[in-house]
Amino acid sequence: MRIRAARWADKDLVAALIADALHPTPLAAWLVPDTAQRRQVLTAVAAIWVEHALFFGDIHLTDDLAAAIVGFRRYRPIPPPANYRTQLIAAAGAHAGRFDLLDILLSAKQPTEPHFHLAFLAVRPDAQKAGRGTALLAHHRSRLDRIDLPSWTAVPCGGQHLLARYGYTPRQPITLPGGPTLYPVRRNAHRSGSAMPVNPSRSVDNRWQNFHA
Repeated sequence: MRIRAARWADKDLVAALIADALHPTPLAAWLVPDTAQRRQVLTAVAAIWVEHALFFGDIHLTDDLAAAIVGFRRYRPIPPPANYRTQLIAAAGAHAGRFDLLDILLSAKQPTEPHFHLAFLAVRPDAQKAGRGTALLAHHRSRLDRIDLPSWTAVPCGGQHLLARYGYTPRQPITLPGGPTLYPVRRNAHRSGSAMPVNPSRSVDNRWQNFHA
C-alpha cells in the first residue's frame, strides 16, 4: 500500500475523513451530543487541527485517500492554531466547551519533553479492517526511529492493544466526565532498522484523537 505526504489541497479531504471515522464513536457522541450537528461540527473542528498540522507537524495518506495519520512534532512548545478561540467557537458553537475540556484533560497527561504527538489515525468506515491503519502505523514507526523522538497519544478502548504492537505502552487512563475512557500510551525513542510491528515484553520507563485501523 503506497503512502504519501498530504498536500495543502488535501486538507478538506483529511478533515472529512477524520470526522467520518470519529462520527460513530462514543467520543464523538460525548463531544457533540446533537446528532444532527455532529458530523458538521467534527469536520469543522478537525479542519482547524489539520491545517495546523501542515505547519507544525505532518500528515500522511494512503494512496486511495481512505486513511490518514496526523501528528505534531513537539521539539518545543508550539503555538495554538491562529485565533483558535474564535475558530473553535465558529466551528463547534455550543459544543466548544466539550472540546476545551478534552484538550485540558489530554494536556495534563501529555509529556513535557520533546516528542511526537500522534493526534489522529483515521480510516474511512467502509475501508476499515483492511490493513490501512496498520500500514500507516508501520510507516509512522519507521519515521519515528529516523527522527529518534518518543511518541505519545491517547486512544479509545481497544486502540492501546493495536499500538502495543508498535512499541507503545500504557499510561494512566483518562475518563471524561459522563463520557468514555481514553487510554494514553507512549513509545520511547529508539532506532530500529525494521518497520515491522514488535511485541514489547516490558513497560517503557518513564488534542482529541481517533483510532480506527
